[in-house]
Amino acid sequence: MSDAAIEEVSVLSSIYCRDGEFQIVQQSAQDGLVVQLNCTGGRGGKLNVSAVFHLDPSYPSCPPHISISTTGLSKIQCHNIRQKLMTRAAELPPEPMLLQLVEYLQECVEQTEDQTEEQDGTGEEKNNQQEWTAVLLLDHIRSRNRYIGLLERWSQQLQLTCRLLLGRNPLIILLGERPNIKEFCHHLKTVKVDVDSSGKKCKERMMKVLAETPYSSLCQHSLQGFIVKDYKSLSELTAVFEELNLAELYQQMLPTLSACVPVSPRCPLLTLWPPHTQPITALIAVLYGEGLLILIPCLLITLSFI
Repeated sequence: MSDAAIEEVSVLSSIYCRDGEFQIVQQSAQDGLVVQLNCTGGRGGKLNVSAVFHLDPSYPSCPPHISISTTGLSKIQCHNIRQKLMTRAAELPPEPMLLQLVEYLQECVEQTEDQTEEQDGTGEEKNNQQEWTAVLLLDHIRSRNRYIGLLERWSQQLQLTCRLLLGRNPLIILLGERPNIKEFCHHLKTVKVDVDSSGKKCKERMMKVLAETPYSSLCQHSLQGFIVKDYKSLSELTAVFEELNLAELYQQMLPTLSACVPVSPRCPLLTLWPPHTQPITALIAVLYGEGLLILIPCLLITLSFI
């Protein structure tokens, strides 16, 4: 298996680093690598999705074999999602593709969920006409002026009220019609809005929807226009949500937000650690991302005595 493929698996394990999210099921020179990803999908992350990727020793020259299972969807629907992923994998160039397939998996699950609700007559059309509040977690904002400019333009085009909160975890609070919020999220994942650590333009692929709920009339009066606000502590962030009458929504998303440790996949030390040392890799990634490189040797020396 190529070094690029091994590095891709390492990056994937660093992104999905919470307990039970990612594991290497099997690894051998003869059979290749089998990895399993357990994550949430659908609107608001209500569905538990499990994807198993079997990487042949010749991967990525040949696409991976994929199996899908999820709560809330039938076996036929899971089979259809798998077929879509296999078709997408066959269309992609022969290079590491797991990250792209995981993104496409999330899209397929959400589309299938929407189709199911339409067929069951659950009133999706009525929900779309209502205004919703959504909270998005961004991975990073390096090219600040360009990023903020695009966010403001999209919010105006889609008639969304937007509050951008800049701090350790960049957050976006959106208020507007549900289809427009979905389109905003689609822009984030498909348009090169920022630059990576090497200065190359990149998409916001790691954006997560932390919460999504019908809007509160109290919130409508306090959340207007496009506003950028900096916060330096958790208490300041809490105060912002309380000011917007979104304290209950904040408490719902807080566990997910607390679990989202900023990870820098480009840190070269991450590839030195096996998957079972994810807490160590997460800590190294935080130090690396914060520019505290001088502390990494101290950490490694301390660990050598444990």
